[in-house]
Amino acid sequence: MDSLPRNIDDACSIFLENKRWFKQAMHAQQRWGVPPSVLLAIIHQESKFLESAKPPRKRILWIFPGPRVSSAHGYAQALDGTWQRYIQKTGNRGADRDDFADAVDFIGWYIDEAWRRNGIAKSDAFNQYLAYHEGHGGFARGSYQTKPQLTGVARQVQKQALRYQAQLDRCGAELVDRRRWWWPF
Repeated sequence: MDSLPRNIDDACSIFLENKRWFKQAMHAQQRWGVPPSVLLAIIHQESKFLESAKPPRKRILWIFPGPRVSSAHGYAQALDGTWQRYIQKTGNRGADRDDFADAVDFIGWYIDEAWRRNGIAKSDAFNQYLAYHEGHGGFARGSYQTKPQLTGVARQVQKQALRYQAQLDRCGAELVDRRRWWWPF
């Protein structure tokens, strides 16, 4: 069980505090070509780095907790069906939505699919988040165009990705040096 980072708005702090996460994000970048800043920005928006995050429950008679609004779960808030498709396509049979390595790999895979299906640049956090939220088909149909609140959230994801990238540009050498110290490869 990973602990919640103390400062979820600082990529350097996140990776220095959770050293394995840097290695796992770099692995996802190598595998899928997605910048770690975009991976982190989506996790920031979806779960605020809570590994067991779930959507709220509907209320019955305004008091009693009812069913959840979706099957989303974990760091990436992946839906059951999408998670199963990821497992099927990647062969990652032991993948767990509560595991950071699996979550960043899932997000990398999903972004790679959005690039293949909709031509969205892997570094384009704004449009990638819209596709992530609406699904590849929904994005292609432009379903987000009637959702100004969603485009506002996508702008926040883009800003967060840019902040994360600027932070990683400053501390990247330190992270790589620490990686060499902590991991023998």
